[in-house]
Amino acid sequence: MGDIAAATRLDGGFVDGLMAVDAPIGRARGLPNAAYTDRDVVALEQRRLWRRGWACVGFASDVPRAGDARPVELGGAPLLLLRAKTGEVRVFHNVCRHRGMKLAAEPTRFANVIRCPYHSWCYDHGGELIIAPHVGGPGCNLHPDLDKGELGLVTVRSAVWWDFVFVDLDGEAPAFADWIAPLARRWAGFDVARFRPPHPEEGTFTLELAANWKLAVENYAEAYHLPWVHPGLNSYSRLEDHDNIVEEGAFSGQLTRAYQPALDAAGRRFPGFEGLDPFWTSGAEYVALYPNLLLGVHADHGFGILLQPDGVARTTEHVRLYYVDAAAERGDLAELRRRSRDLWREVFAEDVAVVEGMQAGRASPAFDGGRFSPAMDPPTHAFHRWVAGRLLAP
Repeated sequence: MGDIAAATRLDGGFVDGLMAVDAPIGRARGLPNAAYTDRDVVALEQRRLWRRGWACVGFASDVPRAGDARPVELGGAPLLLLRAKTGEVRVFHNVCRHRGMKLAAEPTRFANVIRCPYHSWCYDHGGELIIAPHVGGPGCNLHPDLDKGELGLVTVRSAVWWDFVFVDLDGEAPAFADWIAPLARRWAGFDVARFRPPHPEEGTFTLELAANWKLAVENYAEAYHLPWVHPGLNSYSRLEDHDNIVEEGAFSGQLTRAYQPALDAAGRRFPGFEGLDPFWTSGAEYVALYPNLLLGVHADHGFGILLQPDGVARTTEHVRLYYVDAAAERGDLAELRRRSRDLWREVFAEDVAVVEGMQAGRASPAFDGGRFSPAMDPPTHAFHRWVAGRLLAP
């Protein structure tokens, strides 16, 4: 484990702090302060967390038409989501093979070819280099020393589940179907392909946090804070109506048995999935799928929150709401979709102050990672163990 100290400015105390996370929950400490405040940890996470294994980078619905493209980033690596002519979403490293120019700096559309804005090298939607203008001199698009077949865009291993685009940057993770299987089995009654995003103004918003991304995960995964941070929500979905969810090494969160489907003034509600287990009549589940996707499912709608870290203490939450089949588009449900958006935005906004407060608290030398409630904090402890294990892995 000494390679962490050798490769960073972090001392052996940081390693000891990570190892203390793995104790039984009643004796464990949380992640050390440096995990939330030190730039070297950001670099360590890029190598050992974001660039290893599956992580969410975007939404397939952001590239709805063939040729639509959106630049994203993961672990410091610029990537490009593209809806290919075949209809599939593909992910490439967002860099031209010529001089390393970014192919797209903002959402765009490559209707026929992916064209580099620097020297106009062009690639098809499969990433193959099809033309390199003047590469052999003015008017000559070939050169015997350059093999176009070896100069295609570098593809990133990717998968789409529900509406979420996942990538495996180093290509060494298990098959995506195996990785997502524990959560897919848990929610087997939900055909996630039927979840459709609404129009952006009815179900899309972002929140900016002055806090490390891990604190957003920790806060989301537990229900312990409900009575004090979410008094309105707790008035009907009480703390005692919740239970913990823990799938070691994969996801953790909470469930409630007191979900109340939203109604408008006319008594209308969203149509939902049929044939679900009776639990879902008034139940809902909220899990953090490690590392950076927060998910909620209900019989009549779902949501996803993609966490986008920015350095040590900035995080953007990209929130999307989803409805079942035509419920996302029915005009008579537009007002109900807006009310649902406003309700969730209010709930998530209530968390901002406490997440930022925890970030500020990490500046205190008196804080040693904190302790966990054995009854209330298993989801957070499970996430800490996952992070510590990733950072300690060689």
